[in-house]
Order: sequence, then structure tokens, then C-alpha cells
Amino acid sequence: MQHNATEVTAAGIARLAGVGRAAVSNWRRRHADFPKPVGGTEASPSFALTDVEAWLRDQGKLAEVPLRERVWQQLAGHPAGPVAALVHAGCVLLLIHDRPTDWLELSAGSDERLAALLPAALDQVITPRFGPPRERAVNTPAGPELLTSAPLLRGAAELAAELGARQTYEFLLGRHLDANPRQYTLTPAGLATLMAELAGPARTALDPACGTGALLRAVAARPGQELFGQDSAPELAALSALRLALQGKAAVRTAAGDSLRADAHPDLRADVVLCHPPFNERNWGHDELAYDARWEYGFPARTESELAWVQHALAHLKDGGTAVVLMPPAAASRRSGRRIRADLLRRGALRAVIALPIGAAPPYNIPLHVWVLRRPEKAPAQPELLLVDTGAAAGEGRTFDWAAVRGAVLDAWRPFERAGSAREEPGFSRSVPVIELLDDDVDLAPARHLPPAAAGGGSERLASVREDLGDTLRLAAGLTPPEALHTPAVRWPLITVGELARGGALLLRTGGSSAPARARVLTDHDVLAGTAASGSLPEGDEETVLVEAGDVVVPVLGGGSVARVVDAETAGAVLGRNLTLLRPDRAALDPWFLAGFLRGTANNRQASSYASTATRLDVRRLHLPRLPLEDQLRYGERFRALAEFEDALRRAGRLGEQLVRGMYDGLTDGTVAPD
Repeated sequence: MQHNATEVTAAGIARLAGVGRAAVSNWRRRHADFPKPVGGTEASPSFALTDVEAWLRDQGKLAEVPLRERVWQQLAGHPAGPVAALVHAGCVLLLIHDRPTDWLELSAGSDERLAALLPAALDQVITPRFGPPRERAVNTPAGPELLTSAPLLRGAAELAAELGARQTYEFLLGRHLDANPRQYTLTPAGLATLMAELAGPARTALDPACGTGALLRAVAARPGQELFGQDSAPELAALSALRLALQGKAAVRTAAGDSLRADAHPDLRADVVLCHPPFNERNWGHDELAYDARWEYGFPARTESELAWVQHALAHLKDGGTAVVLMPPAAASRRSGRRIRADLLRRGALRAVIALPIGAAPPYNIPLHVWVLRRPEKAPAQPELLLVDTGAAAGEGRTFDWAAVRGAVLDAWRPFERAGSAREEPGFSRSVPVIELLDDDVDLAPARHLPPAAAGGGSERLASVREDLGDTLRLAAGLTPPEALHTPAVRWPLITVGELARGGALLLRTGGSSAPARARVLTDHDVLAGTAASGSLPEGDEETVLVEAGDVVVPVLGGGSVARVVDAETAGAVLGRNLTLLRPDRAALDPWFLAGFLRGTANNRQASSYASTATRLDVRRLHLPRLPLEDQLRYGERFRALAEFEDALRRAGRLGEQLVRGMYDGLTDGTVAPD
């Protein structure tokens, strides 16, 4: 076995074989011939991928490793690390994309021949796309490096024949980003698209903090474009360049380095600059850049790194060019930045401040802002600033509708872009004369300048809410459980969920960690709150579980006693993390009977285990009484009635909160009289 062979962890073996990690642990204990660890730690050992594949086939546990999974495991366990492997794979995919016949000729021989001839062939596509060696972020890999990567490169080429070169690279890059979420600050695709549309079409575009290339990828839509990027992390500059080159035929020029301290494109004047800069950096170069020519609107304070990025973006624009920069909300109101904000306003450089919903982009706990800036050809006579707050357009719940946010923002921006002014929409947008903003604070937070929307949607809406609340309260009163008759306690013979599953009376499944693109996902929060499927999961190719009407879904974390019967509206959603699904055989088990008894407090207590910070429910240990189906149906009807009563109480609570909030707003803004 080679000392530099690709390694795979127990989790990777589980993915290869389509089983859980517990099964891999069992194999290691029970089979003396299971491959021995070759690396990792005692708690998380790693194994040689080739040995694992051979063992799985010999045991009949794997007919053939899925191509996607094999290529991913080769990349993830590459001796030089997954980033180096991604660069090697990206270079070869670019060769396949641009010169497919060259790859066919090179790959026909041995790995040694491939590694010897490949660097020259790669250089013929890398140099035209990325420029001469001293100016580019992607260096041509050397022969010895490529020899180690040969199995990965052949696998990636085989996958490209199935998916396409671009889709193969997107799959591998996406898997790497999902596997290392704390290493990268990503710009969501919906936000990148919105920022690109606010900027408008461009022949030349720059992202001075390009990361994985999401913003430049959103703007790359026309032939003949030039895309410029820079990132302080060399690996991100390289991965971004390869991603953009595989996207189309644009010339790509990305470089590694700190854009503020060591600008790689000092003479560039672009049509568009898009930027998601690092936030709250104190060490951004304040001391050494005090006399830099970019500070046209004022020298940023040490605590105002974001205003340094704003002026860096403006310095790289042509006259009339547009910059769109993602900003923390504090940058709109901190006193240390008020002079720069004032000058941006006076000279017409700042055109719009758009408040995004909470959760739009990392950090997810604050409502970030988008600043739209333009390099003015001349100062406008009476400049105005467009202020937009998209909180109301985002919808309710833990997720929001990006399409609705994008449509609402563009509907406000496009008339303002054409005319320099726009009609007011209370609670959402307003075009504010700059003179109104030039006070001691120069506070540009949209919520502080927008007229409030009509209380609770207006007096008619408040009346409608009040009527709905009355109907719901009457319904809840009608559904109130009848007075219980006191009867002696019954001792039924019991059976556990695990025994029912082994006997075939129900099917037991657990939620996964990925889902198809744009799939509805039923989350544990949805089950606890009694709401529709609202979640999402990273895109992946693992088998998903779709819920069906009549399934019983149980959250396994948190220590609550909750079980939900899936209705027709929720059917078809993907089962999310931390949920267990029970699909009863209707000939033997009534779903409402099952869900009702699973909710018993004592039942949950005896089936729960406790860690230092969480409670976990072992669903297999929950028990049910052994009752004939006709008795189950009697109990099931009562449990169904209790569920309807619970739903009515939830709706009454939501309507009550809406009415109270609307009344407070109406009384405080003068639209509702106290009498």
C-alpha cells in the first residue's frame, strides 16, 4: 500500500456503502479482516480508500462505489489536502472544457505518462484564461503533484463525461464548502443575484474580496467580459478563478493578497464592483494607509474598516460605474463614520441603503445592509437617497422568500435609478432628500426614516383579524375536551416501537443531512410549532426520505413530548435532521392512536437519555398498549380531536398577538383613536 494513498474516515465509508456510521463500527468489531487504520486519531481513524473498496466488494456489501462518491472521497482524502486536490481537478476540468481532445490523448497512457505530459497541456489553457504566471492565482501543477492526483483526475474526467465539466467542479467545490462550514464566509446565491442585478450589466467587473467567486459568478452572463478578483486567502483566489473560468468564456484575473494593503489591480477602472468584505476588522491597515489616495471621502477610523472597503470600491469604478457592497447595519449609524457618510451623500456617491431580513447572509443574527454606490460624473443639484427595509417582504418563519425580496427591492430601485426619486411606500421604501439626512448623526438606517405602515395593515385589516380571532376562539371553545369520567387505571400489555418495527407493523426512518435542490424540508421546528414545511438542507446526493400522509413524525432532541401526524399539505416534503418517521401499517396500527400514546409524558421520560447540554429521545424505546384495531380507532378519534383543539389554540395565539401588536401601533402612530 502506498504511504500517500487516499484515506477515508468511518463517515466516508458509511456514505460509500449507504449505511449508518454504527454499521461501520459493527463491521470493525465483528470482522477481523476489516482494513486497519492508516492514519487519523484513535477517536477518528482513517483508512486506505482502495483497501476499503476491496473489502466492501469482497463482503458483497457494495456492488460498485457510486462515481460521485468515489471522486469525492479521493478529493477529501487527498494526501496534499482537499484544496490542492480541488485546484488539480479544476485545472483538468478546465482542460476538458476548453480542449477535450487533448485530454483524451493524454489520458490514454499510464499515470506516469499523464503526469509527465499534463503540465504543458494545462499551461496552454491556464495562461490564456488567467494571464502570465506572475499575475495569476492559479499556478500550473508540476508533474510529481499530478502523479499523486492521477486517480482523482481520471475519476473527475469520468464524472465530467456524465455531468459536464462545470457541474462536476460545482459539485466537488460545494461538497468541500459544506464539509467545512466554519472555514468560509459564503455569500448566498439569492443575495449574489440581487447584488448583481442592482449593479446592472458590466463588461468589466471586480470583487476585491472574492472568496469563492459567488458575486462574480452572478454577474458573469455576457461574452467578452473581464472578471477581476482578489482575496487574502491564496486558495480562495485560485478556486474562485477556476470556478469563473468554467462558468463561461470571460477572461478571469484573480490574485492573492490583501486588497487594501496590496492592491493587485491598482489601475483598474471597472463598470461594476461587487463586494462582501470582512466585517469589524481592526487590523485593516489604518496606520500604514493614512495618506492613501483612495480616501477621497475621508480617512476611515480604525473601527470603520467597512468604509475603507466602500472607498476602495469607488476608487476602482469608471465615472458612472456602480458598486454594490454588503455592509453591517452599524456602519449606517456609528458616529465614527458620520463624516464619511455625509461626504458620500453630499457628492451623490451613495445612492441607496437596503436593509435585508435577518438571516439573509452570515452573520445570520443581524439584518445586514446593501449599499449601492455610484462614482458621480458630476455632483447632482438636489441628491436623494433611496432607503428600503425588506423585513416585511421576507415572509414569516425561519426562512424567507428570496424571490419576493428581490422583486420588491428591484421594483423600488429601478424607478429611482431612472429618475433619481421614487414614490414612497410606508414601512418599505422612501426616497429621502440628502439635506434631511445631514444632521449631527447622519444616521442612514432605513427603519429610522421610513413612515410606518398602517397599523396592522390598516383599520380594515385589524377588523378582519379581530373577526378571525373571534371565530377561532369560538372554534376552540367548541373543541374543548369534554369532562373526563374518572375510571380505574388500566394496565395494558405493552409493546415497544422497536418491536413493532421488527415485526413489520411500522417502518422506522430517520432524517438526512442533505436534500435535492429547492426541496421542501420538514424540520423539527416545524413539527414543534405545528407549521408547514419551511426548512432547507445542503444539496446532496444521499437518499432522502419523503413524508406521506398518515406518517407519524417525532423530534428526537429537546426533551419535548411531541408527535405529529402528517397531513396532505405536508406530504411530499423531505424529512429533516433530528426527526424520526414512523410509517404504520394501517391494517395493524392507527396513526392517530400511535401519535397520541407516543406523547405521553411518562412514556417520553423513560425513553430519554441525557447529555450535559441536551436531551435525546430513543424512539425505539417508546411503548404502546397492545389493543385491537377497533379500540385503537376509538382512542385515535379522541387524539385527533385533541390535535384540532391544539391547532385552534395556536392560531388563536397568533391572531391575538397580531391584534395586540396592531392596536399598539395604531394607538402610538395616531391611526387608532383611544375611544
